[in-house]
Amino acid sequence: MERELKKEGYNIIAGADEAGRGCWAGPLVAAAVIMPDRSIEGINDSKKLSHKRRVELFPKIIESASAWAVVSVTPEEVDAMGVHQANLFALSHAITHLDIEPDIVLIDGFAIDHYYNTLRVVSGDQLSYNIGAASILAKVVRDYLMMLVDRVDGRYHFGQHKGYGTALHRQQLAVHGPSQWHRKSFAPIKKLLYT
Repeated sequence: MERELKKEGYNIIAGADEAGRGCWAGPLVAAAVIMPDRSIEGINDSKKLSHKRRVELFPKIIESASAWAVVSVTPEEVDAMGVHQANLFALSHAITHLDIEPDIVLIDGFAIDHYYNTLRVVSGDQLSYNIGAASILAKVVRDYLMMLVDRVDGRYHFGQHKGYGTALHRQQLAVHGPSQWHRKSFAPIKKLLYT
């Protein structure tokens, strides 16, 4: 995508993506990045890469990027805003925290019209180098935050499932009930709170 956009006169191209939108617990994390070239091999949709590979790519992206930013939204903020608005909020803030103003921002699945010139790209983390890089930054930061939460509260095994609705997570919720780390507005958590 970047090659085509450069032909159209867009020189500074950013990509933005989020991680943790569908999780039952933990923050929603968004990242924005401007990569000056395609010098790093293996950048792709973070979900298609192993944890080990994402962690290997993370410092390479940080070192190579012309600008990058990562923003997190707490579970309480997700509950207050709703997940869609929280997602747009996180993406918007990641974009506006870039040290360089981009000519255009490619966003995986969303367009944010009032922040710069944005372009919604379906499956963008597979089609855009910048979105792929942003998806890796967001996923690695979010996974790290969930591993820190697991050290503070080990009852739910957040380090293993990262807050997604896995069988293990469901099992631990049934035993311990929701915690401060859980998104109370999400149906599976709300059901536990009001039954």
